[in-house]
Amino acid sequence: MATDDPTRALLLIGDIGGYTRFMRLHRLSLAHSQEITGRLLRAMTEAADRLELVELEGDAAFFYAPEADVGEAALASVAAEQSVAMHQTFHTERQRMVALNMCNCDACRQAGDLKVKFVAHRGEVAAQTVKRRLNVVGVDVIAVHQTLKNAVPVPEYILMTDAVFRRFEPLVRDRARSVEQEIEGLGRAKIYFVDMGELAADLPLPPKATGAKRLATTVGVMFHDMPYLLGLKKRRSLTPATSDPRKTAEV
Repeated sequence: MATDDPTRALLLIGDIGGYTRFMRLHRLSLAHSQEITGRLLRAMTEAADRLELVELEGDAAFFYAPEADVGEAALASVAAEQSVAMHQTFHTERQRMVALNMCNCDACRQAGDLKVKFVAHRGEVAAQTVKRRLNVVGVDVIAVHQTLKNAVPVPEYILMTDAVFRRFEPLVRDRARSVEQEIEGLGRAKIYFVDMGELAADLPLPPKATGAKRLATTVGVMFHDMPYLLGLKKRRSLTPATSDPRKTAEV
């Protein structure tokens, strides 16, 4: 196991809102709900071209970018730019699946209710390579995960700790509202959020729902997990690393 020296970095999580309720309601169509969220997460990771994926965490994608790579001055703009790109890609893929999927199970019918939110923090971390897999550890990794549980009153947003917020341009800061939260390592802290509706890019038009496209999408969702349901294969986690940030916080 190789561990780099601690470094300042941008930490960003894209989290699918409504995931827990979605999975609980659709236990009978669990394979489809996992396929849907997996496709959405994969689309988000492809859009985050300036961030390095640390791990997929069931309903979320955790990224980081060393400050030396993005520059301290550009840190906030990178957080906003990547969040907007992932938000657009998430909704484009969700819109595509809803338009083309003919499956009538609960999971497929309610996929259009899923949302996405983002949290961003600047902190000190150490990157570990364990069996060729990247892991990022430190107290600030705990802090950014703790901000996912918050009192933000809108379903889709970018939430920032002060370390990121104060680096935003006035145009973004003027749109922000604040909430207070107890965060390990930071204590009682004021954090800031902006409704993604105020930052979001326009979505492309939904794809034309031809019979061939609808059939291909439906078959892809319905039969992708068939070998697992039949016991022919064992399901592998979406996560490239399975570490709990709370358990790997000490560096």
